[in-house]
Amino acid sequence: MKPAGSFCVGLKLDALTPFSPFRESVLHVPQDGPCGEAGDLLRMKPLVKSPFLAWPNSVQLRHALGRILGVALCFGLIFGAAEWITEHRIARVSIAMVWERRIPFLPGFTLIYISAYAVLFPLAPWVLRTKREIDALAGQSIVIILLAGLGFLLIPADLAYPPPEALGGWGPLFALADTLNLDHNLVPSLHVALSTMCVEHYAVRLGTSGRWALRAWGVLIAVSTLLLHQHHVFDVLAGYALALGVWNYGQRRLRHSLSK
Repeated sequence: MKPAGSFCVGLKLDALTPFSPFRESVLHVPQDGPCGEAGDLLRMKPLVKSPFLAWPNSVQLRHALGRILGVALCFGLIFGAAEWITEHRIARVSIAMVWERRIPFLPGFTLIYISAYAVLFPLAPWVLRTKREIDALAGQSIVIILLAGLGFLLIPADLAYPPPEALGGWGPLFALADTLNLDHNLVPSLHVALSTMCVEHYAVRLGTSGRWALRAWGVLIAVSTLLLHQHHVFDVLAGYALALGVWNYGQRRLRHSLSK
């Protein structure tokens, strides 16, 4: 007779950890419903005995870098094409509320804004150490980029803020952030959407306190887009809605696949 919980163990090892260096750390504990790492992904529990950060092996790193390059290529093509099309259109949609013009410009938040590119996104291979996790993040990021591209075309907009003047020592770093953001791709904020998606994927490997600390970082990144006058409130909310919608849809699909 097959021992209780053997299905759970097989599901965890075969479906979720095809090249994980932490196979030996999975506990053989029978559970009801979706189990082990699969169940943890659905219930937002930290994965058993698996550290938040770990050095990826060469197989993991090559796989992750391939997915990252694919997402970056998609981002460049969609983001650039949408910007070019909007530049050559006359129609514009006003998305700024009157009171937003009173939001202060704080160049020091450039550091937090850039942290999404410099720290949060590159962390993926060190946090998500299974093929399934990397593929899920890459696939959902591409879906977000494609839907955002559609939003950019449906809602052509311009920033309501004048170009900043007093940058102090933040000038070079802000210029980099401003260049990456382009001019017309506002709704939804892709910066907020992709950051939120990364945060939700990473949060699965943390306990309650760690999850909220990570999400606080995500909120600061979103706030930085406002305090650097790179986005409006509507853009930020749309970015959050897009990311959480795609994330929740992915969770439902995972739950459905594990219930078969």
